[in-house]
Amino acid sequence: MAKQQKEMSFLNHLEELRWTLVRSSAAIFGFGIIAFMFKKFIFDSIILAPKNIDFWTYRFMCNLSKSFGTEGLCIEEIPFVVQSREMAGQFSAHIWTSIAAGFIVSFPFIIWEIWKFIKPALYKKEQKGAASFIIISSFLFFLGILFGYYIITPLSVNFLGSYRVSNEVKNNIDLASYIGLLKASVLASGMIFELPIVIYFLSKMGLITPAFLRKYRKYALLLVFILAAIITPPDIISQVIVAIPMLILYEVGILISSRIEKKEKKRLKKLSVK
Repeated sequence: MAKQQKEMSFLNHLEELRWTLVRSSAAIFGFGIIAFMFKKFIFDSIILAPKNIDFWTYRFMCNLSKSFGTEGLCIEEIPFVVQSREMAGQFSAHIWTSIAAGFIVSFPFIIWEIWKFIKPALYKKEQKGAASFIIISSFLFFLGILFGYYIITPLSVNFLGSYRVSNEVKNNIDLASYIGLLKASVLASGMIFELPIVIYFLSKMGLITPAFLRKYRKYALLLVFILAAIITPPDIISQVIVAIPMLILYEVGILISSRIEKKEKKRLKKLSVK
């Protein structure tokens, strides 16, 4: 009988997981349809904006350099053209960009669905923190999205779009390649900014400790710079700019893990007294 109850419990978990995925997919699809209808705004004002020299980041960098009496960071042009070389290239880009936009907009709902799924495994006190979990997770994700869009993307677009091996070779960038670079920069940054949340749950599960994180800090530092080198142009300034928030997030994760460890020790101490 006990075995049957366990089996039913496992099947119930699978059923709940299935509906979590269904509801999350429906939210992504729904917001994706809305994004699909705002094609001009999404492509002209968001997707293609970082290739224009009047983009906010380029203007900020130029004004910053002028404040130091130089125009070294001012950009006169980004010499490349975005083109589509396939018959269905623009339509395909429209669809997949809309889906990506749907995922970004529906992220708080997806986080809510994940919370509902893991809620039964948490203590009653922890279950009350649903609002905080959703707000913090969403804030970190959107902060990462903004960082990826306004920092990583323009650095990559400016460097790669201006780079030439010869003046005889023109940069005519395929639409799919351009959007792929932007999506990778933005979504990867959004996920990386979720590091404190990941550390929180790993610490709650007892898989990592603050001592472990401190011990392997130097390896984490190396990994951060390798990751920064992958998602940014191959120049040290861009890599440092991207690496700094990652290192800050790692240190925040250590503080979170330390706090969880202290709370767990207090809880065990109370249980031993009883």
